[in-house]
Amino acid sequence: MFNRLKELYLYREMIFSLVKRDLKGRYKGSALGFLWTFLNPLLQLAVYTMVFSVIMRAGIKDYYLFLFVALVPWIFFSTSLSGGASCIWAQQDMVKKIYFPREVLPVSYVTSQFVNMLLSFIVIFGVLIFSGHAINLIAILYLPIIMVVEFVLALGVAMLTSAITVYFRDMEYILGIVAMAWQFLTPVMYAIDMAPEKVRFIFHLNPMTPVIEAYRDILYYGRVPELNTLFSAVIIGVMVLVTGWFTFHRLQKHFVEEL
Repeated sequence: MFNRLKELYLYREMIFSLVKRDLKGRYKGSALGFLWTFLNPLLQLAVYTMVFSVIMRAGIKDYYLFLFVALVPWIFFSTSLSGGASCIWAQQDMVKKIYFPREVLPVSYVTSQFVNMLLSFIVIFGVLIFSGHAINLIAILYLPIIMVVEFVLALGVAMLTSAITVYFRDMEYILGIVAMAWQFLTPVMYAIDMAPEKVRFIFHLNPMTPVIEAYRDILYYGRVPELNTLFSAVIIGVMVLVTGWFTFHRLQKHFVEEL
């Protein structure tokens, strides 16, 4: 594993190049271009807020903030889950023709999505400041930690699913349904204590639950995340990354034959 990490570091320029290409080409040809990076989360926020504040009243104070601080991280994770699955297949010509560590592709894809999330956080802080919501500067210091944990988790999932998709093409379409179901099993649009107590253990098995709760603690409640929440998020993130990395390493040997 350490040799692969060393080799991956040697190809860092390739990763930067792929990330830059993805960010530039994402909205190429559209009238608003890069502005969609900020408009997408705002439009989704408007829809969810309308549904859960007006039609299906959630009864949560400043619901738009409660939702927004969790929705943006969730968009990053769900995109890494569903889009990351096809990152090897989408670059099959490159995989067939030249040698490079195949891990470069999921790493660059997830990194580009992560950069997109960081840019969206400009909107989050803008909304927090504009609304007059109190910001706990000590709690904000924990934000980079939970961001890194989510990145590790997303990368592990992307490595796992991208490797499997090479052999099982239906995985890409299955994950679209999985992502939708996973969102409703993650406390993004509601607080976890709103779930029935007898099934709440299912939510605690969800690796994204402690991540979303930590974001919400920091940005909505303005408090330092509980240590058990941070610890759970770190442990789960590392476990998923290790599982994804070794699965990818085992399956990549026959990528060229399968593509």
